[in-house]
Amino acid sequence: MKKFLLFLTLLFCGLQPIRAQDGPFPDYVSVTKIWDQPPHSAFTDLVLFNNAFYCTFREGVNHVDMTNSGKVRVLKSRDGKEWTSVALLAIPEIDLRDPKLTITPDKRLMLTLAGAVFGPVDGKVKAQQIAPMVSFSDKKGLNFSAPRKSILDPAISPSKDWIWRTTWHKGTGYAIDYQVQTDDKWVVYLLKTKDGITYDKVSDLDVTGRPNESTIRFDQNGNMLVLIRREAEDQMGVLAESKAPYTDWTYHKMTIRLGGPNFLMLNDQKLVVGSRNYASPNKMALFLTDRNGTVTKTIPFPSSGDASYPGMVIHQNKLWVSYYSTHDGKSAIYLAQVPLDKL
Repeated sequence: MKKFLLFLTLLFCGLQPIRAQDGPFPDYVSVTKIWDQPPHSAFTDLVLFNNAFYCTFREGVNHVDMTNSGKVRVLKSRDGKEWTSVALLAIPEIDLRDPKLTITPDKRLMLTLAGAVFGPVDGKVKAQQIAPMVSFSDKKGLNFSAPRKSILDPAISPSKDWIWRTTWHKGTGYAIDYQVQTDDKWVVYLLKTKDGITYDKVSDLDVTGRPNESTIRFDQNGNMLVLIRREAEDQMGVLAESKAPYTDWTYHKMTIRLGGPNFLMLNDQKLVVGSRNYASPNKMALFLTDRNGTVTKTIPFPSSGDASYPGMVIHQNKLWVSYYSTHDGKSAIYLAQVPLDKL
């Protein structure tokens, strides 16, 4: 900690370098704090668009509360060092959460997010309303539209629904919608969209244990892989796979619990997964896995407490990872760089 205090805070937006070798982290992991202005910043995503990084996250009072004042911030940087804010999305009395960035077929940024209303239920703070929402940038990535509700297929009987991330493939956007039917029964559907607004049902996924946050990726042959968080039963993550038209699924139970799961395919057999690490005090980590979800290597990041929810981009022979953590006294946003040859 004394070494951290030797670094001057950069006035532009509070950048603060962190040396991985100051903790139990690989010396090839480079980490920089990029944002810490509000009381709580969390739930990140990262994309490369028009030769610039875009990082998005939620700003709020804390992780979840009944003020329903969560806002979505979007930052932009040419080099990953100096960042400027290009958007702050807000709706009165709605908690905007878990923004995810993707690039549409017509070359705009699309923000998938959730609009929630939290309140007391049986002595606990719970979501009373949840609806998937979307916002689009202009083609320069400088102006974002006001968030609007997504339109979900009536076949899934929309109620409390959450589209956590949309992934585009050959002109179609695919997403996992998790639906809270009761406290104990959560279900997941594969949906598809052509415009990022209206979603049609493709198939059901047969995953128990209150499945929820899910990320979709495709291999070189167009096969779909889905990384799924589970909150009940043994809580271990699931990696599901299907060939087009994505109606017949194979499931692989993992040996790690997931939180804010994201992943990229390094090749058709090797995945790099970013997730909360429930088995370690260092709560943000990368996991290298095979196609069945078997973990072959774990790379911890400087982090602790309320942390994780990474965005991931491969650029200039490095894996760039945005995430949030509370290890420096408050919840803040960080950007890590890992050379690809270390993966």
